[in-house]
Amino acid sequence: MTTILDRRWFLAGLAAMPIGAGGTTARAQGGLPLLTVWRDANCGCCGGWVAHMRAAGFPVQDNIVPSPAPARRMLGIPANLLSCHAAQVGGFALEGHVPALAVRRLLAQRPAGVRGLAVPDMPLGSPGMEVPGQAPDTYDVIAFDRGRGRSTFMRFRGDAPI
Repeated sequence: MTTILDRRWFLAGLAAMPIGAGGTTARAQGGLPLLTVWRDANCGCCGGWVAHMRAAGFPVQDNIVPSPAPARRMLGIPANLLSCHAAQVGGFALEGHVPALAVRRLLAQRPAGVRGLAVPDMPLGSPGMEVPGQAPDTYDVIAFDRGRGRSTFMRFRGDAPI
């Protein structure tokens, strides 16, 4: 009997979640949209990035997949900006170790023409790529459009903007 009631409360909670044009858009208490992630189970740095985003207040749907390539194609992430995991939040695509601060800025500003943000490769010190005793890299968060347009959206050293 308890299982049936628990299931009913769970389903009732799901039914109460807000629905937007892009599907379910669950929001945390801070009003942040659902972050959907596609990552390989064997990549520890991806789990570190997910933890960083959760710590920043994002509700996360963490999808463990054999390959994030199909999600990347669906999201329109350019092949020359790849890293190790893909995500979607608030209608924007994300690739790699994009700091939560950059994602919050993207969601607040919603710049015209921007399809998403990427941190190509895996810079040392970026969220999820921290290595104790190692100095963090300086890296750019790249904004991309639906074509070949690219621009520097923010610059970071580790997880700190510069």
